[in-house]
Amino acid sequence: MITPRRAVLRLGVTQTLGYASSAYLPAVLAAPMAKDLGLATPTVFAAYAGALLVTVALGPAIGRRVDRHGARGVLVLSNLVLAAGLIALALAQGAWMLFGAWALIGLGMALGLYDVAFAGLVGWFGAAARGPITGVTLIAGFASTIGWPLTAFVADHHGWRAACLLWGGAQLLLALPLHLRLPAGPGEANEAADRPTLVHTDPPLSAVLLLASAFAAMSAVGAALGAHLPLLLKGLGATPGQALAAAALVGPAQVLARLVEWGLARRLHPLNAARIAVVLLPIGAGLAVVSGPAGLMALAALYGAGNGLFTIARGSAPLALFGPGGYGARLGLIAMPGRLAQALAPFAFALAMGVSASAALAAACLACLTALALLAPLSTRPAKSARPA
Repeated sequence: MITPRRAVLRLGVTQTLGYASSAYLPAVLAAPMAKDLGLATPTVFAAYAGALLVTVALGPAIGRRVDRHGARGVLVLSNLVLAAGLIALALAQGAWMLFGAWALIGLGMALGLYDVAFAGLVGWFGAAARGPITGVTLIAGFASTIGWPLTAFVADHHGWRAACLLWGGAQLLLALPLHLRLPAGPGEANEAADRPTLVHTDPPLSAVLLLASAFAAMSAVGAALGAHLPLLLKGLGATPGQALAAAALVGPAQVLARLVEWGLARRLHPLNAARIAVVLLPIGAGLAVVSGPAGLMALAALYGAGNGLFTIARGSAPLALFGPGGYGARLGLIAMPGRLAQALAPFAFALAMGVSASAALAAACLACLTALALLAPLSTRPAKSARPA
């Protein structure tokens, strides 16, 4: 038995550790890794892109496993795999070992990050999982706030290999015990959670494709700006100090947006939350054009708020539109284009930055508006249940 509050606390902590141990490592460690291994820095990012491609390939199968057997076993395995990958990364001596270690970390990411956590919550709490999904993202929104400074501190004082070992140890000593205390299978949560019966649905393929395409466009924007935001702001006219100050607003804005979504959850459909998320960056871009440095601060804050809302919508919109039956497998399929976009977007955005910062920002805004157009035909009415589970 587990209550939604306990599930949120445990998964919030483990997701924070999971992202700090994987997705947030390259931004801090890519340069020292490359220097120590005698490689170009883009090679490290290519290895990380390979890790993301592993998540693309395995996501749907892992989602089906969670639907059938629950999330605990998969999440426990993720801790062991992530720890092994981080230890292998700490021991890497060349390009092949680097790529192999990141492939192992990619497997751990596929087993242990948001999609599996969201599917676990749906398995335990059914259609009532929207609130817990928001709660987990609210806590895990601090992953970069914790992960980047701690990784940088350890790398500066003890080397990047020690930083990898630190996060590998965190997977085994902190995240693993928390995952072991989760329910063993779906439907084993506290009955007081008012968990509806899971039903399979057969949503229109067009609706699934529209949602997946919109989410892919937003995933590309998030990955691109996550890797390039300070450089983008400087290219738009900010001083280095102004760029760092503006970028520092992203985390708080992300968490604030999630708090607002939590407060409005009963009145704001997840699909409408997604539509709001995709228009915030273009609004920020407009303010940046007309307001100078103050507009750049608004651009960073609105990007953070939109990214925060999008993370929640990525888990809650498929639940609201298509129901809880088969949620894990469906989320894995919907996420596939987005993961591929995440792997390719930073490089593509770098090419656009080579033209001009304004061109790169315009491309990001165009992607947001494309996502809005893709979301427009979708109805906030849930799909009808086709058959019982």
